[in-house]
Formats: sequence, C-alpha cells, structure tokens
Amino acid sequence: MPNTTAVAETLRYRVTGMDCSSCAEKIQSAVSKLPGVETARVSIASSMMTLQVDGAERRASEIEATVNGLGYQLDREEAVADDDQRQSAKAVSHVTPSYRRALWGVVLINVGYGLVEIIAGFIARSQALKADALDFVGDGLISFLGLLAIGWSLAWRAKSALIQGYFLALLGLGVLLNTGYRVLVLNQPEAELMGLFGAVALVANVVAALILIPHRKGDANVRAVWLFSRNDALGNLAVVVAAGLVFWTKAAWPDLVVAVVIGGLFLQSAWSIIRDARADLREAQTPQPV
Repeated sequence: MPNTTAVAETLRYRVTGMDCSSCAEKIQSAVSKLPGVETARVSIASSMMTLQVDGAERRASEIEATVNGLGYQLDREEAVADDDQRQSAKAVSHVTPSYRRALWGVVLINVGYGLVEIIAGFIARSQALKADALDFVGDGLISFLGLLAIGWSLAWRAKSALIQGYFLALLGLGVLLNTGYRVLVLNQPEAELMGLFGAVALVANVVAALILIPHRKGDANVRAVWLFSRNDALGNLAVVVAAGLVFWTKAAWPDLVVAVVIGGLFLQSAWSIIRDARADLREAQTPQPV
C-alpha cells in the first residue's frame, strides 16, 4: 500500500474577539480536539493562533468553523520568511471603520471607568473596588493593544504585550500588598459608596456589550459578547455583595476577601499575557519556512 502519512504543516491565524486568558484557553482546548491537530497554541498577548496540522489545507475549514462557532473571528496569515513582511500577508478584512469605533468606545468605557473606580476605592477605603477597577483597566488595555497592533508584526505585538503584562502584574501586586496591610489596620470601608460604584460598574459592562453586539456575526458571536460581560459582571456583583456584608456586619473582612479573589484572578491574567508574549518573541525570532 502507498505511504499516506500526512506531514504536519503550520497554520497561523489572527484571532479577533479575545479579551481575557480564559478566551485563549477555550479556543486552544476546542481546536486541540479536532482531527489532525497535533499542537495548538493561542496567545492572548498577540491574538495569534499557531497550529501544527496533518493535512493543513484539508483541515483548515473545520478549524475555522470551530473557532467561529465559539464566537471569534479568524484571519489566516500566510507563512513568509520575514516577520516584518508577515504583517501585510493578509489584511484583517472584518475590522471595519465602524467596528474600530465600537472598540474605541469599549476601550474608553473600560479604562475611563477603571480610573474612576480606583479613585472611588480610595475615597471609600475599599480594596474590592480597587481590585475591580484593575479588571476594567486590564480589559481596556487588551482591547487597546488589539486596536493598535492590527498592522504590527508578531515581534512588535509581543514586545508591547510583555510591557503591558508587567505593568498589570505590578498593579495587581500593589492591590494585594495593600490588602494585606488593611488586614492589619482594618479600616472599615464605606459600604454605601462600595455598593453604588459596584452597581455602576455592572451598568458599564452591559453598555460595553451593547456597543459590540451589532458588530458580531451570528448567534455564537452574540453569546460570546454576553459571556465576556457576564464574567466581568460577576466581579461587579461580588463587590455589591461585599458592600452589603460590610454594612450588615460592620466589619472590613468581606471587602478584603473579595479584593484578594479579584486581585488573584487579575494576576493570573497578567501572567498569561507575560507567558504568551515570551513565547511569541521566541517564535518571532525563529526563522519561518517559506
């Protein structure tokens, strides 16, 4: 019988729609289960998916359909020898001017309200509000990087993401260290301000989702937007619940517990960005087959 063993080939896609490390993990898990996929890596830092696939051309449509079904957009990048040329190998066709404007709106909502919530956290003496503010800022920075990096090479996207990852990690550590200090001092936060700004944060997440939904195609994409907002809203809801417990118990521990949980999740996301950015830099420095 003739030898029909397929040779693994590299497929590379730019992924649009990811705003957290769990998104990348979900895509990677789904694609890894497909027939013929030997390895899969999805980077939240550069928004790139790199696959080693047996019979790449035959499998490409199934891979693309799987990721589209999860609610994300894919643009395939052709393999070229030079990373600076790779950025122009394929345009991101679905990123229209109106979609860019929508993304800018989401960036402004996330970063703007994140800064407002940080100030509110100091006024209300609430660690949970400060930690939730970092989640807003982090989401906004990821979207901002995605906007800026649409035409950038992989190396430059990875370098930018690495700086962002270290910056976010420092912010997260700052909140956790300050929370540890508060455990010793135990200044009781202002429950009313905590609840108010936690509720406003929930509204801000819903508004951001409404801005993006018209630019998503199909039911799966709409579900994806709401899933992102739902995950963020859980943190907002936790702040509101903590405010109620602070008011009821007249103690600071509910605020501190929520701050530690949100801060820990934030540090996990920052580490995912740093890890992926380092891997992207290694990949960018490796000569690519023509």
